[in-house]
Amino acid sequence: MTGLDLSSPVAVVGTGTMGQGIAQVALVAGHSVRLYDAAPGRALEAADAIGARLDRLVEKDRLTAADRDAARARLVAAGHLTDLADCTLVVEAVLERLDVKQQLFRELEDVVGEDCLLATNTSSLSVTAIAGALRHPGRFVGLHFFNPAPLLPLVEVVSGFATDVSSATRAYETARAWGKTPVACADTPGFIVNRIARPFYAEAFAVHEAQGAEPATIDAVLRECGGFKMGAFELTDLIGQDVNESVTHSVWRAFFQDVRFTPSLAQQRLVESGRLGRKSGRGWYDYTDGAERDEPHTAEPAQAPAYVVAEGDLGPASELLALIREAGIQVREDEEDHGTRLLLPSGGQLALADGQTSVEFRDVVYFDLALDYRKATRIALSASQDTSQQTLAEATGLFQALGKDVSVIGDVPGMIVARTVARIVDLAHDAVAKGVATREDIDTAMRLGVNYPLGPFEWSRRLGRNWAYALLDDLHLRDPSGRYAPSLALYRHAYASDKREGSTS
Repeated sequence: MTGLDLSSPVAVVGTGTMGQGIAQVALVAGHSVRLYDAAPGRALEAADAIGARLDRLVEKDRLTAADRDAARARLVAAGHLTDLADCTLVVEAVLERLDVKQQLFRELEDVVGEDCLLATNTSSLSVTAIAGALRHPGRFVGLHFFNPAPLLPLVEVVSGFATDVSSATRAYETARAWGKTPVACADTPGFIVNRIARPFYAEAFAVHEAQGAEPATIDAVLRECGGFKMGAFELTDLIGQDVNESVTHSVWRAFFQDVRFTPSLAQQRLVESGRLGRKSGRGWYDYTDGAERDEPHTAEPAQAPAYVVAEGDLGPASELLALIREAGIQVREDEEDHGTRLLLPSGGQLALADGQTSVEFRDVVYFDLALDYRKATRIALSASQDTSQQTLAEATGLFQALGKDVSVIGDVPGMIVARTVARIVDLAHDAVAKGVATREDIDTAMRLGVNYPLGPFEWSRRLGRNWAYALLDDLHLRDPSGRYAPSLALYRHAYASDKREGSTS
């Protein structure tokens, strides 16, 4: 089955930012587009705004003048819902209220033909619940575009409980014909992206609430060590704290207050205070004129150790051994494999974050997971009050000798990047096990929808099948609230690896 024929008119109901963006996408793809808004005059204003954006595309040589003129000729501001009668697709982008959307689609059912595909761009409501008000819910589907719709490639094609396979396929192929990258998913809270992305924000906020580090340091570690384009604090300031918190609360409530999706009290206080981010001038950061930029904690220069003793291969951090040798620091191999740590000349140990705390062991400094240890420009170290200053200095000097800035944070189990990635990997495995989407579509969605450097399953393969499970299991022992309890899907994934390799551990 293919998408809509270009001769088929498309309607967009709701002319805010998302509605205008979706209309522009359909227009540029070659469809006639009808714009409708219940507020008088809004559709005409939106048509003018879309026309202005098409002009800018011509100025940037992204659209020819002839194509712009043709697109403008295909754009019509509809005065009444009845003007949409001959459309074969109606996409709704109105207020995020279930009753409003249900009433709109009930009215549309009395207007459009039986072959018209009805779609919602909702990001937080249940597609199944919206369709529950319809006589023919089989033709109803979610088409979740990402803002700005003309620029971002991802579209989540969401099948509700009653959505016909043919309707979902038709919507999928239409999105692809419009130049988008569609991913198919079941109707679950948050769909793919907003479900699996929750730990990126939640773990950063949790580290902050635990006094592990301040926002600027956490953001810097996520960017410069984890490879994320933006840190959680700066990203939520850009999105809007109220918007981000609303999505978090929506997913949390939809999952019956599952502790894995618990909202942040610190973020709630921020919203209550009116500090909504860039749009209000203040959020986690101060955006007012003349405000000083918050800088991450960066350790003072320290002397690098003359040598380290490697116990094991350091697992996902094994690349460090080559970097240490390249820096001129001797690496002595321990003939007996005692674990995956580095011994420092002081007698202290340096270990990759594993969900345990420094206070549990004598003189241990943990270092965080990096996307790429060679390219990373910053490393976070975690130490307890019992860690000797000499051990911390040697660990700091070691990473500085590798050309890294060093941020020392509190004794936070799982640190920053490691716990975030482990939870993202866990939620992804859980989503596949519950039929939300395929592994491939989840990886695509997270790379294109929120610009992650790797998809969760790409990360899982790189880190090893047991890594995320082991880290979360350690965290769960130290925080038995259930927040870090590994999913059954992740347990099965880790156990299958152990069984195949002949291990009984």
